[in-house]
Amino acid sequence: MKHLTFQTLSLTLLAAGALADGGFYGDPPDATHPWAIHDMNRPQPARVEPGSFSTQDQPGQPPSDAVILFGGGVDEISKWQADKQPAEPTKWEVKAGVLQCVPGSGYVRSKEEFGDCQLHIEWSAPAKVEGNSQGRGNSGVFLMGQVEVQVLDNYNNPTYPDGFASSIYGINPPMANALRAPGEWQTYDIIFRRPLFKDGQEIDPGYITVFVNGVLTQDHTPLEGGGGHMRRSSPRAFPEKGPLKLQDHGNPVRYRNIWYRPLPKRALDGGDSSRMTEAATSAKRAQIAQGILEDAAKFAGTPKMLRQFESLCYADSESIRAEAMAQLEKLTQEVTSLPEDQVEKRKGEVLQVTKALRYLGKFKLVADNLAARQKLEALIKARNWEPKK
Repeated sequence: MKHLTFQTLSLTLLAAGALADGGFYGDPPDATHPWAIHDMNRPQPARVEPGSFSTQDQPGQPPSDAVILFGGGVDEISKWQADKQPAEPTKWEVKAGVLQCVPGSGYVRSKEEFGDCQLHIEWSAPAKVEGNSQGRGNSGVFLMGQVEVQVLDNYNNPTYPDGFASSIYGINPPMANALRAPGEWQTYDIIFRRPLFKDGQEIDPGYITVFVNGVLTQDHTPLEGGGGHMRRSSPRAFPEKGPLKLQDHGNPVRYRNIWYRPLPKRALDGGDSSRMTEAATSAKRAQIAQGILEDAAKFAGTPKMLRQFESLCYADSESIRAEAMAQLEKLTQEVTSLPEDQVEKRKGEVLQVTKALRYLGKFKLVADNLAARQKLEALIKARNWEPKK
């Protein structure tokens, strides 16, 4: 095998995810944490191009991965229908780039159905103030058609608190009244998690977080079954997906810039998380180890050995351990037998391997007194290769 220079080896190991900020660095996985601390084997976050903020005159641009439910086009009314069975076209209107409720026409619902999400929606109550309490600028945003985030003109307009603008209707009042004056655009940014049930039992009540015009008004509020009018709701299962519904409450409330981003599954729903059940962690660790070994197969010699050793941090394997140990013995024999004028070229490789062996020994993943490690440690000490702290 052609000997790798330290620079070439470093680049190779970087591609393999095994440099100091990845493999053999932070605390290893454990029974409930499938990844190591600072784990380069963990998936990189997906790139999302951010959007722009809205002004009163102009709606902002959604982020690049948003699903646009209404962006201002007249033809986008086709994405909506009347909330009736059987479905029929809605009588709500698109005027000057906004979706406007036609009082008496009934709720409107999106044809698109979705579950856990980040929802952005902007609304405006009539500039001409008419009515009070629940009769003034009333509408509602129904996530999955099941739970209402209240829309209401509460600018100098008291009402029952759990029916206030941005309340989880019938469940929880907002923490603050952050509304602008009537006729101005209000912005809701909502994080929604549906309830989760297993074998008929609630395992997660579901939650809603709401920002109104950039002000937090609901902080991870439990859904308590979804709320409702006059009657207290109790925990219940939601479907996996549902439409977004907008309420016709008899007021010509306007909407614009409606989009959502689907959210990844929670650990309880089969998704990944930093901390998981022991069963889920074991399965995930086995999956990670398999991915590392598939990557290791692309390499040979020391890079392959290091990836094999790294896989042992996630799932033990006698055959992989034996193969890595055999390569370690071969490497140790090579570097300790080299002439003086050649051993310096292997410095980086020796340091990288010894670092890995120290890590693996510390966490009892290999024996802490391996003969091969002792020989490499002696070589490092004799040539004063230990990095200065």
